[in-house]
Amino acid sequence: MSTTTMNNIAHRITHGIRSAAWVVFLKELVDATRDRRTLARILIPAVVMGPLMLLMMTGLIASFEERAERREITVVGIEHAPTLRNYLERQTYTIKEAPADYEAQLRNSKLLEPVLVIPKNFEQELLEGDKPALEVVSDGANQRASAGARVVQRLLSGFAQERAGLTLALRGVPGDLLQPVEVQERDLANPQARASNLTSMVPMFIMMAVLYGCMTAALDSTAGERERGSLEPLMMNPIHPIATVLGKWGAVALMGMAVALLADLSFVPAQMLIKSDSLQAMFSFGPREVLAFLLLQLPLAAGIGALLMALAIRSKTFKEAQASSALVMTVVSLAPMVSIFNPGGEAAWYLWLPGLAQNTLMMEVLKGETPALWRLAQPALVGIALTAVCLWDVARSMRSAVAR
Repeated sequence: MSTTTMNNIAHRITHGIRSAAWVVFLKELVDATRDRRTLARILIPAVVMGPLMLLMMTGLIASFEERAERREITVVGIEHAPTLRNYLERQTYTIKEAPADYEAQLRNSKLLEPVLVIPKNFEQELLEGDKPALEVVSDGANQRASAGARVVQRLLSGFAQERAGLTLALRGVPGDLLQPVEVQERDLANPQARASNLTSMVPMFIMMAVLYGCMTAALDSTAGERERGSLEPLMMNPIHPIATVLGKWGAVALMGMAVALLADLSFVPAQMLIKSDSLQAMFSFGPREVLAFLLLQLPLAAGIGALLMALAIRSKTFKEAQASSALVMTVVSLAPMVSIFNPGGEAAWYLWLPGLAQNTLMMEVLKGETPALWRLAQPALVGIALTAVCLWDVARSMRSAVAR
């Protein structure tokens, strides 16, 4: 047989596989979009939950900023400390009297500011050169009160430093001796990088959208069809099993990417509703971020979609397939937590782990950085390898099912 003839045969086989895979792909898309109720259960959380959490978080930040602008301090016993009152008023703070049951209100989170408690003998001890004890009362479970406690402590440190400087000046000693070293802070992070510390949950919601989109289509096209009795007739058609698998996998990956795209786009209008002015100025999520996030999800959608199909085709029932898929979803969604519990910073193997790799690269995008090509290649290779192995396993399992 001549080389030309062999090439023609190979071309016909390849063309046949492509045509059959395209037909199966269209059939799976129609099946996946037919169940409107299931689609709604996927799309509504993917589109709504992420922006809703972002708005809730920024609303909390806005409330902190609003409290800081009010410049109020809640005090018990301010009448015992006229010098401290004078200092606080010079710092443009308004002094509020704490309620009698301030401890109970702090525990119940009804009082959202820490309370400064001043003893009766404060001025006397201060004049005698003693160290009067001041209490800043808050509750660790009351987040707003705990955050305000740091502001009160800074104010008291400023008062103590001013008082010490005045004492030294009265004795003819320069007050500059209290600060022999001048400390200057320099933050290397750009505004987007600072904002990413507060918006680190955005990549998590994007990845969850991919996972749920893939899972629904993968289970329905394998375990679902087997339970309905439509998988065996499909495999009896005179087409190559690879064509069937490729068509199904294409629909699964496309569904995952479609849900991811909607989740990406949902954050664009959501950022306009951010209540915190400072965060709104720092957080930027536009066409660049949408496109970058979408491209970074391709290896995840391809690999995890194929893996879910491989697990589902081996399951005897749809419920068993759901349990197996839930395990995969849990592992992939919790993978980004590794970076939180690793104090040593990013490790080299992060980019080889699905889920963690996408989270790491998306955080770079949120910081305004452009990931290097070699960093993009690592999760892409993992996705290609996982896809190839799992699709081969799905094709073999389908052939075995038909043979039985």
